Amino acid sequence: MIRDGSSNRVCMSIDDDVVLLERVQTLRLLGAEALRVLAIGAEQQQFASGSILFRAGDEADGGYVVQEGGFRIHVPNGRDRKVVAERGTLIGELALIVPISRPATAIAREYSMVIRISRTLFLRVLDSYPAAAQRLRDEFANRTRKTTSDILMASAKLSG
Repeated sequence: MIRDGSSNRVCMSIDDDVVLLERVQTLRLLGAEALRVLAIGAEQQQFASGSILFRAGDEADGGYVVQEGGFRIHVPNGRDRKVVAERGTLIGELALIVPISRPATAIAREYSMVIRISRTLFLRVLDSYPAAAQRLRDEFANRTRKTTSDILMASAKLSG
């Protein structure tokens, strides 16, 4: 970690970025080598307090890992619940794999930094690391099975 003397902001090294990416459950599955490639190819972005990372309805072309600070996530017409993405949170996981529209708006709660991972970069890493891609596929399949099971159980309780 390096301090930028002019702004007193923290500049993260590639090794710091890899450590942060390893904290993200989904990304951890890729392994250290693939995470290093992601960290090298990813882009750091900074946001002042109140700045918008993205708006609901925007086309998504990748995901973000919160490096510093945090974002309030607001779902339009959603229930009034507070969702906050802080350091180590992956925002836009599905956008790493498929083209989608953002379902929510993300607003910086304070000065914040993110690591932006483009879909193109992420898919290139999966192509280069087939074992990592298989682990990720298995994780998504397990999540889908669990979600389906939860829906079926909830449906049975409601109709029974």
